[in-house]
Amino acid sequence: MIGFMSANQRHTHNPIPGEGLAGGPSRTLIYLPIVHTQADMGALKESVARATLEKTGRAGLARKTAAIDEIWTEIEAAIAALALSFDRVRLYQDGLPVCGREAEIVTELAQAGSRNHQLLVRLMAQGAVLMGTEEGDLLVQEYQLAKQSLTTRAPRAAGVAAQRRALSEALLQRRDQFIAQRINDTLKDGETGILFLGMLHSLERDLQPDVKVIYPLQRPR
Repeated sequence: MIGFMSANQRHTHNPIPGEGLAGGPSRTLIYLPIVHTQADMGALKESVARATLEKTGRAGLARKTAAIDEIWTEIEAAIAALALSFDRVRLYQDGLPVCGREAEIVTELAQAGSRNHQLLVRLMAQGAVLMGTEEGDLLVQEYQLAKQSLTTRAPRAAGVAAQRRALSEALLQRRDQFIAQRINDTLKDGETGILFLGMLHSLERDLQPDVKVIYPLQRPR
């Protein structure tokens, strides 16, 4: 497993959404670090699969796929264990732009086999509100950078590789700042947000102090 706790290692305390430390209203954010499946990658999924196959072989690709499936099973179980009232839940999703087409995008990816987006569809059916989460231009920049990395040979010059890493890290930080501000602006008192976000992200420092963050599985690295 990629750092996730087994079912018997999870803490059993279930937070009470909407209840602050003094019993008053608060905002709760359930933070779930995720791993993307190939179905999440859109136009890049074939390139990602090919790169993984070249690096690990068929057996390695199969092991990675099985591990990711197990992670999503744990995520689904963790959400079910919280017993939330979904009419006061907002869903925030890695890679989902603020665009007015959020539900359409999620539905398309769910139909393509994404367990992440299939889960979103089920939660929406129970009353949760889907939120556009990311800034579209930043996602386009990341897509272009990822495409360049996947479709070109590794740069020979160490300086070029370092520059690419620096660009990627700076872009990730800008995305995290936008996501945090989006949560700050849209999650209301007494509501619970569920954030599905890749493991490399880290945005808690940019959240407002009254947003109580819960980690049912693990903190991001």
